[in-house]
Amino acid sequence: MLKFEEQKKLDSVNGALAIRSEIESIVDEICKKGYKNICWLGIGGTYASCLQAEVHMKERSSIDFFVENAAEYILTGNKKVGEGTIVIISSVTGRTTEMIDGVKKAKEAGAEVIGFVDYADTELAKMSDHLISYPENEQLKFFMAADRFMYNAGEFNEYDELYAELDEHLARGLVEVEKSADELGESIARKHMNDSIHYFVGAGNQYGATYSYAMCYWEEQHWIRTKSIHSAEFFHGMFEIVDRDTAVTVFVGEDSQRKLSERVAKFLPRICGNYNIIDTKDYELIGISEKFRGHLSHLLMRVITSRIDVHIEKLNCHPMEIRRYYRQLDY
Repeated sequence: MLKFEEQKKLDSVNGALAIRSEIESIVDEICKKGYKNICWLGIGGTYASCLQAEVHMKERSSIDFFVENAAEYILTGNKKVGEGTIVIISSVTGRTTEMIDGVKKAKEAGAEVIGFVDYADTELAKMSDHLISYPENEQLKFFMAADRFMYNAGEFNEYDELYAELDEHLARGLVEVEKSADELGESIARKHMNDSIHYFVGAGNQYGATYSYAMCYWEEQHWIRTKSIHSAEFFHGMFEIVDRDTAVTVFVGEDSQRKLSERVAKFLPRICGNYNIIDTKDYELIGISEKFRGHLSHLLMRVITSRIDVHIEKLNCHPMEIRRYYRQLDY
């Protein structure tokens, strides 16, 4: 398989799960002290992860929480952010300007920051009141934090059961899903490598995946034009421009909003001959209870789409690390 280092992937997920005790210690301390609300703050791909955390929490929790786009927050602000606010952020480089300025603004308002920053010696890391430095696995780290807050609020009684399963089975399960998805990944890559535009549709915790995959991967890294849309909105505009040849991919997850994407998947064959349906339910996740699969389906989708990426990269002879403008000039 292209660019597939099995042991490295196993170690990465298991290493992320191992920092749960650190997350628990931080969250438990905050909960013991008391807090007012939680602000998930992001930009670009991290904003997409915030959207996933939002939909994950809103059907389970009465905790006061909200999502802010860092660039918008810098200009508009939010009166909810202040003393007692816990701002949760993530950054690979620790030097994204919108995140730095957004965190500065939040801290000036009195907020406390939990920072998942890969590099501990960066400005953003040093601004975090509680720093956890571990690479990649952003969605998993966010969900571990969200789950602990909900557990401490008495809203997640299955917490210990879930994480016992994840600790034992998640890393191996995701690796096996990625292996199983390689043929699909190559097929989609060959089919769509030259698309003039590609539409991605998803809902629930898959909408963040839809949004980030379209923007951060196909646009930023493959230079293929895209549009992402929530499945709930598909029938309110977008479906009028879909015809036989329109390139559309639907992400179908297993959380409470699954039916929204199933509706799109059922409709497309009537009008379109150029669509793909990627359903996480088609993939076995050994050792994980059925009731937790919706909780994790965004992680399955990420490893599935990673196989599309490596094949598009090879077919188009375009390394995903290359950028025209991003961090190449001042803007």
